[in-house]
Amino acid sequence: MEFDYLKVLTSSDDPETILQQLMEAYGQDVWQYAYTIVKRSEAADDIAQDVFLKAYRQLYAFRGDSSVKTWLLSITRNTSLNYLKSAFIRKVTLFGFREPRTTQRSAEQEALDKLSVDEIWRTVLALPGKYREVIILDAHYRLSIREIASMLNVSEGTVKSRLHRARAKAERLLQGGERI
Repeated sequence: MEFDYLKVLTSSDDPETILQQLMEAYGQDVWQYAYTIVKRSEAADDIAQDVFLKAYRQLYAFRGDSSVKTWLLSITRNTSLNYLKSAFIRKVTLFGFREPRTTQRSAEQEALDKLSVDEIWRTVLALPGKYREVIILDAHYRLSIREIASMLNVSEGTVKSRLHRARAKAERLLQGGERI
């Protein structure tokens, strides 16, 4: 659900209400994107909180140059990358694999899709970071090539190239022609 935040920001004096709407509309997207970058659910929880705190502090600085979703995902990306660069994460060895949080599905859908969804998520999460990031921004968040390029600070051609390579590598992994 998209909101016209420029009108909301100018007509509302209650930033808490705006923040609540942002969290309800984009909370799951922010968490999932953080998870795809850091691959730790506890860290994704902390990052999501940090993202909304930063957004709250910068509500009136939002100029509308991009969609609100792109703005929040950019903050998420930068916060996640800063987390990965931190001294704490560089010194700690992480073990294990946890599935990303997903929305509730019906029992029938769960039974039919469980194996293929798990395999696809494992494949996507196993891709190198630059490929994993563009494929998730494109397929899951449905950002345009231009929005992805702007967010990642690369050219549109680079995004197209990475998407092509990510899809090809994922297909090879899913068909068993390449090992993770």
